[in-house]
Amino acid sequence: MWKQFTIFLALSLTVGCGDGDADNGNGDSSSGASDGAKKYRIAVIPKGTSHDFWKSVHFGAQKAADELGNVEIVWQGTESEQDKEGQIKIVDTFIGNKIDGIVLAPQDQDAFVRVVQRAKRRKIPTVLFDSGLSDLSDVVSYVATNNKKGGMMAGEHLAKVMEGKGGVIMLRYQAGSESTGQREAGFLEAIAKHSGIEVLSENQRIDSKADRALKVSESLLRQHADVDGVFTVCEPNNIGMLLALENERMDGKVRFVAFDSDPHIVKGLKENKIDGVILQDPVNMGYLAVKAMVDHLEGRPVEKRIETGETLVTPENMDEPENARLLEPEQL
Repeated sequence: MWKQFTIFLALSLTVGCGDGDADNGNGDSSSGASDGAKKYRIAVIPKGTSHDFWKSVHFGAQKAADELGNVEIVWQGTESEQDKEGQIKIVDTFIGNKIDGIVLAPQDQDAFVRVVQRAKRRKIPTVLFDSGLSDLSDVVSYVATNNKKGGMMAGEHLAKVMEGKGGVIMLRYQAGSESTGQREAGFLEAIAKHSGIEVLSENQRIDSKADRALKVSESLLRQHADVDGVFTVCEPNNIGMLLALENERMDGKVRFVAFDSDPHIVKGLKENKIDGVILQDPVNMGYLAVKAMVDHLEGRPVEKRIETGETLVTPENMDEPENARLLEPEQL
């Protein structure tokens, strides 16, 4: 399926990783840099660490730190994107160790409201990326794709390639994820404008495991053998659905629009098994999130909402330079 990586949760007084993290006590975490600038330690916490998307966010965050020169990125996350308690423990550990700032992609839009409030009480600011919260009042900024717009783009493109008629399946992600929830809502809103299209299934949820997505997708395709189009909202769902279409010998026959890229999606586009993919810019997302945090720490104004863009890539335009970059973004 996709590569699994092991991540050790450093839930002790030492929270750093990589070079220069040996001194992680509760003393002054913002010691002066050699050029006299204040040195900041910023925790960047993704939803998970297994998927390609997060590796590209990591690249962007480190790029910002390298450019700024007075920033140390501490990258740490759970392996699984459904380990909510594990992610909360990581954030709380950083709060206890007085990190200068937290850049967070929360796994759950409700559960992390109080976590961010705890950080604020300790005078530790939080910038969100990728996914928002049900209450953003204690967040410095939210840096992300306009996910609802992206979902609407996916719905319009799928309706177009289906010529406005037929049955569709949408595969949802786990409940509580704000970003994918917005994509789902946008897609259904766009599809509802086309009276000739019937939604055959839109209530099946998948966690972050592609093998689970494969089993559910195969079941849906057998149950709705007359399906004309499918939409999946994130990387594991994309992979599972594509494999299911191949296994059921429906690839290239059922129109398919996905959200987010990985090597399977690139291959599927090249082979005309996928009609389109809505792409984010994870490198820019990580980059702008860290820059926003540093601007805040240094007293500069920061926009409450920073959008990073969304792009529809198809087999016809996938080789255009910017689209090719978004399909295969740089990673750490």
